Amino acid sequence: MKIAITGGTGFVGKQLTRHFVLEGHDVYVLTRSPEKHKDTNHIKYIGWLKPEFAPESQLNELDAIVNLAGESLNSGRWTEERKRSILDSRIKATENIVDLISKLNKKPEVLVNASAVGFYGNSMTEAFTEDTTKPGDGFLANVTTEWEKRASQAADHDVRTVFLRFGIILGEEGALPKMAIPYKMMAGGKIGSGEQWLSWIHVDDVVGMIDFAIRNKEAVGPMNATAPTPKRNKDFGRTLGKVLGRPHWLPAPAFAIRTALGDMSTLLLDGQHVIPKKAIALGYDFIYPELTPALEDVFKD
Repeated sequence: MKIAITGGTGFVGKQLTRHFVLEGHDVYVLTRSPEKHKDTNHIKYIGWLKPEFAPESQLNELDAIVNLAGESLNSGRWTEERKRSILDSRIKATENIVDLISKLNKKPEVLVNASAVGFYGNSMTEAFTEDTTKPGDGFLANVTTEWEKRASQAADHDVRTVFLRFGIILGEEGALPKMAIPYKMMAGGKIGSGEQWLSWIHVDDVVGMIDFAIRNKEAVGPMNATAPTPKRNKDFGRTLGKVLGRPHWLPAPAFAIRTALGDMSTLLLDGQHVIPKKAIALGYDFIYPELTPALEDVFKD
């Protein structure tokens, strides 16, 4: 297959590119700075998001597009300017992908567009599946709603569109290394009440589910990219401490987290109990359905 990826130089994008190359596919990584990368036999770096680039001229006969572009949620305090940047980065990239599709003579069969479980809002008691169609309240729900709305326009060009709603992705990059720091310093413990849900997924299953969504023609619309065993924060932390051989004993009070992080504290203090109902129904076989083996794999070295 010929597959274009935005965000291909990021945490998930690098793993995904490696996977597709090992499978014998040709990967086209869309980047603002193609000159910083060296093409290989199966990877070509193509400029986009700048007026001087015309990526459509180099992307004939695409089978799929995977859109992972968007500013990280974890890289700084959520000022109003930062919130605008988080939203705008996702909207701009997705609108550009739809515009690119409109210019291609041969349309790709599928667009797999990143999204997030933040769509559902927060709840201590409710379990969310793809059957939940009403978005929650708050900044993250608004971001994901607008993000998916833009991506859905690819369907106007007869392109099957999948919104993968990612949970917390466990890997050597991303949020997990930061979550592990207190434990490595012997200061790990529950955050806030510890009762908030954390819907997680190993990065290998993120890659696997993207591949699955591309290949499975029944995959359409929202699909939760989370493991089938979400954990409450206190249980996730206890498991993390056990895997690292460190104690789980020192709680981080909610007021201290809010003071330090402001609105960004919602990533730690609030959560969603999300079940990957569609992926299970379609037959996706999880590599890491349980938390302990997932964490053991990440920290095996």
